[in-house]
Amino acid sequence: MTVTDAQAPTGHDEKGSRGPAPVPEFAARVATVGGSPVRDILAVTARPEVINFAGGLPAPGLFDKGGITAAFHAVLTEQPERALQYATTEGEPVLRSAIAGRFSVRGLATDADDIVITTGSQQALSLLATALIEPGEVILVESPCYLAALQAFGFAGAHVVPVPCDEAGIDPDALDELVALHRPKLLYTVPTFQNPTGRTLPAGRRAAIAGVAERRGLWIVEDDPYGELRFEGERVPWIASYPGAQDRTILLGSFSKVMAPGLRLGWLRGPAALLRACAIAKQAADLHTPTVNQLAAARYLADNDLDAHVARVAGEYRVHRDAMLAGIGDALPEGSTWLRPEGGMFVWAKLPDGYDTAALLPEVVQHDVAYVPGAPFYAGAPDPATLRMCFVTQTPDEIAEGLRRLGGALRG
Repeated sequence: MTVTDAQAPTGHDEKGSRGPAPVPEFAARVATVGGSPVRDILAVTARPEVINFAGGLPAPGLFDKGGITAAFHAVLTEQPERALQYATTEGEPVLRSAIAGRFSVRGLATDADDIVITTGSQQALSLLATALIEPGEVILVESPCYLAALQAFGFAGAHVVPVPCDEAGIDPDALDELVALHRPKLLYTVPTFQNPTGRTLPAGRRAAIAGVAERRGLWIVEDDPYGELRFEGERVPWIASYPGAQDRTILLGSFSKVMAPGLRLGWLRGPAALLRACAIAKQAADLHTPTVNQLAAARYLADNDLDAHVARVAGEYRVHRDAMLAGIGDALPEGSTWLRPEGGMFVWAKLPDGYDTAALLPEVVQHDVAYVPGAPFYAGAPDPATLRMCFVTQTPDEIAEGLRRLGGALRG
C-alpha cells in the first residue's frame, strides 16, 4: 500500500524531499526567566579600559593564593586517591565538621550532620527551589532582591511576591499581612549587607520575622554570603538563632567572598528532613561537589587562620567603600540618595525621579565606566532610577576615576 502525502511523517514527503522537521521548542521557563543582566553587562564591558562597578567580584589581589595552593598541594600529595574519587552527596565530613564548628563558636550550635555542601550557595537556592516549591506556589522576597535568587525561583515556577522594605530592610508588619493573605511557602532574605542594597536588618526585625514564621507557618531561607565582611558596627545574630525560627530556617553560606569564588563551595544548614530532600535533588544535579575542592578547603581551614584573613580583606574593602562614598555625591545628580553599608560589597543609589538608569547605561559605558541598573532586582514594580555599584574589585584610585567618568556621563 502506498503512503499518501497526508500520511507521510511531518516535514517529509514519501521521498523525504522537504527536509528535516524542526526540533521541539525549549521549555517555556527559559524564555520566561531570561538571563542575568549583570552577566550581560560584564560581557559588554569586558574591555580593560572600562572601570566596571557592575560585577560582584571579590578583589583577586586579596586572595590567599599561597595558602590555597599549599592546601591543594598537601591534599593531592598526601591523599590523592581520596581527593580524585567520588564522594558522598552531603559532602566531605571533615569540611562539614569545620563549617559546623565555625557556626558553633559564633553562637549557633551546629553539628556536621546539620550541613550539606553545595557547589556554591547558588546551587543551594536551586536545590531548595526543587525541594520546596511547586509551580504556582507563592514565595516572598525582599524588594529589591538578589537577582540570581529571582532566577532560581522563577525556574521553579514560583509566584514571587515582594515584601515592602525600607532602608533597614523588611517591614515585619507588612510581612505578617502578606503571609496571612497569600499563605506563601517561604520567605527569602539576605539580612546582612544585602545584595543589591548593602542594608542590614536590625536585630528587632529579625526577632519579629522569626515570630511571624512561627505563628503563620513559614520557611525562612536566610542567605548569608557577605556577613563576615563587616567594616564597622556590631555583628547581628542570624535569624536562625532566634526563638521560633530554629526549626524552620535554612541558612546558606559560602566561601566565595571570604576564600575564593572559583572553589565553588557553599553550604546549607537546616532541619534534617529538608537536608535529605536537598541531598536527593543534588544527586540528580551533580552527584556531589568536587572532592578535591572540599578537601583543600578543609585543609586550608586546618592550616590557616581564615578569620585573620577575612579581617585583612574587610579592612581593605572598608577603604574601597570609603573611597566610593567620598566621591559618589559629586558623581550623581543633585537630589540623589544612597545607602551607607556597614560591610559587604555594594552601594545602592537612587537618582531623582524621572531618571532611567537602564536607558542611561549605553551612554555611561561610552565613558568607560559601568554600573548595574536597579530595575532587574525587583520582583514587583521596579524603580527605574536605582542602580547598584560594587566597590571591592577596583582600587581606591580607580574608584575615584570611575566616579569622575560616571559624573561626566550623567551630566551629558
